[in-house]
Amino acid sequence: MSTTRTAVEIASQPATWRQAARTLPRHVAALPRRGERVAVVGCGTSWFMALAYAELRESGGHGETDAFAASEFPHGRRYDRVVALTRSGTTSEVLAVLSRLRGTVPTGAVTADPATPVADLAEELAVLDFADEESVVQTRFATTALALFRAHLEAEGALPEGVATVEDAARDAEQALTAPLDEDVLTAEQFTFLGSGWTYGLALEAGLKMREAAGAWTEAYPAMEYRHGPISITGPGRVAWGLGALPAGLADDVRKVGGILSESGLDPLADLIRAQRLAVAVAEARGLNPDTPRNLTRSVVLSDVHA
Repeated sequence: MSTTRTAVEIASQPATWRQAARTLPRHVAALPRRGERVAVVGCGTSWFMALAYAELRESGGHGETDAFAASEFPHGRRYDRVVALTRSGTTSEVLAVLSRLRGTVPTGAVTADPATPVADLAEELAVLDFADEESVVQTRFATTALALFRAHLEAEGALPEGVATVEDAARDAEQALTAPLDEDVLTAEQFTFLGSGWTYGLALEAGLKMREAAGAWTEAYPAMEYRHGPISITGPGRVAWGLGALPAGLADDVRKVGGILSESGLDPLADLIRAQRLAVAVAEARGLNPDTPRNLTRSVVLSDVHA
């Protein structure tokens, strides 16, 4: 078992998800109200969590919800509230959005560190300091933020049909931490992650983890788009990994072309933990240290980004 800092933080996720659910009342002020038209912004991993949450919230009937990479936020649109995700509280593009919106629309932010510029720009903060990380590569903060959003929807009676409670997801996460990874997946040369609805954001995040930590060749698509081109990359030694249930017939399509199929039956957020573990394992097999990924820093702070 890996002893890297990244692996230690991955292993803590069932506990941080449960803590997010327990501490929900102190964070509610920063979260959307039922019926509000909301935009959620973030960068990198936080953007992918925003995509997942936006689909969960809207399909659960809590309110119309869009998600944007902060650099692409459409300032010409009207929203009742804008929520930002930023682990560090210093990400330039997120701060630029909040600065420009200040005084014009209610804003909230979910962060790990309140002693950062985001505290001066967002009207309300949800502080998940217990899920902060030393690692450059995000794992537990991102999933804990999504667990907080899920817990809020659960408390509001707005979890979409078929989406489990945070407690059920945490139990699956414990299984995801101990279940062995298949050898043919560990030694594969290429990985395609697939998701539908809210799990498409998780598929994007799984691919990003593999690229960041292991420099692996990964792609991610909506599951129904897989047949429209991406299946051409699949074959022996290449993995198609479903985050959540795959559409009918797609597993057979993967097998017909000789691909390696990975399906866990776990809650999709718990299955993301399996992908995180895979990223660490592949990195170490390649002689890389997942704690020090190539070309990355813990936060992107740009001198030329202005509000």
